[in-house]
Amino acid sequence: MTEYKMVLPVLTAFIVSVVLGPIIIPYLRKLKMGQTERENGVQSHLKKAGTPTMGGIIFLLSTVVTSLFYVKDYPKIIPVLFLTLGFGLIGFWDDYLKVVLRRSDGLLAWQKMLCQLVVTGIFAFYLMKFTDVSMTIKVPFAAGYEINPGFLTIPLLFFVVIGTVNGVNFTDGLDGLASSVTIMVATFFSVVAIGTKSGIEPITCAVVGALMGFLLFNVYPAKIFMGDTGSLALGGFVAGTAYMLQMPLFLLIVGLIYVVEVLSVMIQVTYFKISHGKRIFKMAPIHHHFELCGWSETRVVAVFSIITAILCLIALLAL
Repeated sequence: MTEYKMVLPVLTAFIVSVVLGPIIIPYLRKLKMGQTERENGVQSHLKKAGTPTMGGIIFLLSTVVTSLFYVKDYPKIIPVLFLTLGFGLIGFWDDYLKVVLRRSDGLLAWQKMLCQLVVTGIFAFYLMKFTDVSMTIKVPFAAGYEINPGFLTIPLLFFVVIGTVNGVNFTDGLDGLASSVTIMVATFFSVVAIGTKSGIEPITCAVVGALMGFLLFNVYPAKIFMGDTGSLALGGFVAGTAYMLQMPLFLLIVGLIYVVEVLSVMIQVTYFKISHGKRIFKMAPIHHHFELCGWSETRVVAVFSIITAILCLIALLAL
């Protein structure tokens, strides 16, 4: 496929998302799959109660449908598609238990972790046994230099995949935030995939198009939220793509927002315990801290997206 034809998966996924939106949103609303908001959270979010969630189905289906057109000629998209769909299904199961069966906690922590470990394990096995993708890792700002983690290869893969998935999950807290940030990351990976002829460019481009279509419904004020169905799927996509391109270290650059979101929660919880009730941030994850400092939702999303766009440019220079 010549480079200019990579617009096709973007347009295809975008159109599928735009078509699915008006079909799926009323259906989810009819099933009363509404979002609940914490009363002790950001007060401006209380008005969002009842907004349909599980909207990640829209861009997940768009990505899968588009990718199926290319999977025969581009078999390397299979592991990325598997990780995206696998984590998306875990998120769907969790959302379904919470919003349909009214089980407030959804999947128990150990159940969710077990599912994540199984999906990551299958991905690792397929990557090492059925692809020619090297497990060496490219180092940013050291062109042509790669490191071999050796016996740490598999533990590192599990850490990166599960950490990234949960980082994206924490980022999903404001209208359009996770979608906007991940569009930037997916665009970066698309540029790299096309430039290196990696064989995964159809799915990276499909995610860009699918998310652009989804953003039409997810931008403030959101008509639908992605839920864990969407955030876990996006985390799986980002981590899987990074490994297919031998670029997990680059996630520290392009995925810095994800990292900061996770760290803010870890720092908040740890400090709360050791200080017996004191907090560093007004609220975690950190996007809520900025809201409580007076920033509007749209400003937080814009700033985080701009930061990610700049980081993606820096990552291109780091190749």
